[in-house]
Amino acid sequence: MRSIPILASLAASALAYALPPKTTTDTDGVQLPLVIWHGLGDDFERDGLKQVAELAESINPGTYVHLIQLAGDGSGDRQATFLGNVTEQIAYVCEQLATDPILRTAPAINALGFSQGGQFLRGYIERCNSPPVHNLVTFGSQHNGISEFQSCKLGDWLCSGAEALLRSGRWTSFAQSRVIPAQYFRDPTDMEQYLEYSNFLADINNEREFKNQDYKNKLMSLNRFAMFMFEEDTVVVPKESSFFAEVNGTTGEVTPLYERPIYKEDWLGLKVLDEEGKLDFKTSPGQHMRLSEKVLKKTFEEYFAPLKEEQSTSSHGLVVQRDH
Repeated sequence: MRSIPILASLAASALAYALPPKTTTDTDGVQLPLVIWHGLGDDFERDGLKQVAELAESINPGTYVHLIQLAGDGSGDRQATFLGNVTEQIAYVCEQLATDPILRTAPAINALGFSQGGQFLRGYIERCNSPPVHNLVTFGSQHNGISEFQSCKLGDWLCSGAEALLRSGRWTSFAQSRVIPAQYFRDPTDMEQYLEYSNFLADINNEREFKNQDYKNKLMSLNRFAMFMFEEDTVVVPKESSFFAEVNGTTGEVTPLYERPIYKEDWLGLKVLDEEGKLDFKTSPGQHMRLSEKVLKKTFEEYFAPLKEEQSTSSHGLVVQRDH
């Protein structure tokens, strides 16, 4: 196999890497645009991410691909994956997608989130969803947060600085408004401070006493929500966060989503989606964001294919491994 590097996670906002739509016949289904949000430590200029966009277009010709970015260059975009305010970043993305001339005129869009980009896209859906998302797919995303921060490569001072802030003052107003991973940090043994100070995750997961019904309604509007967990993931702790599961840090006991109050009391509409057959739990072999081309192709075919006629009328570092 030949490997194509794309870093592990991608970050925030919106300027487009657009592949021009190809002409289709009247008998073809509607091909929805695809929005991709990358994860921590990655940026929109990476060749691997552009190759993912090209693969999406090759599998489903005519796909307009929009790569979310929060800065005008790769360096600034990468920095925004570590430092920034997630609430402000999502608001910025909401504005950008709503004003994009192609996205705003589409009947809906599809969305693909890599690592932290997955829960950020879910935040986009819950907080604005205009244009509306048809299918959401997330890979290795921290839907139930992280209880540890990933280790940094030697010499990566940006990562190391964010890690130091997370470890020393995760619940400070500075960390919760400036350090991206701190805003989805969630330790089950420290729920009191989490619920009081979390800037992003506690709100977007509807974990506080007041439940935002609009969040639930918007998430329930999805046609499909597919969550992928990497089987050997040691970057995301716990890896089961990809499935909204809770993990006891002492015993390692996993409480699956369907046994948790967030599902039983349906704070987000996940139970409704599940009962309607719209919630998919899938795994991908290997480490965090080590994606085979085979998995990506199958995902694009299953979730991002052209809409059937009845659907179109009702619709409102990553490593890609080449298969030989």
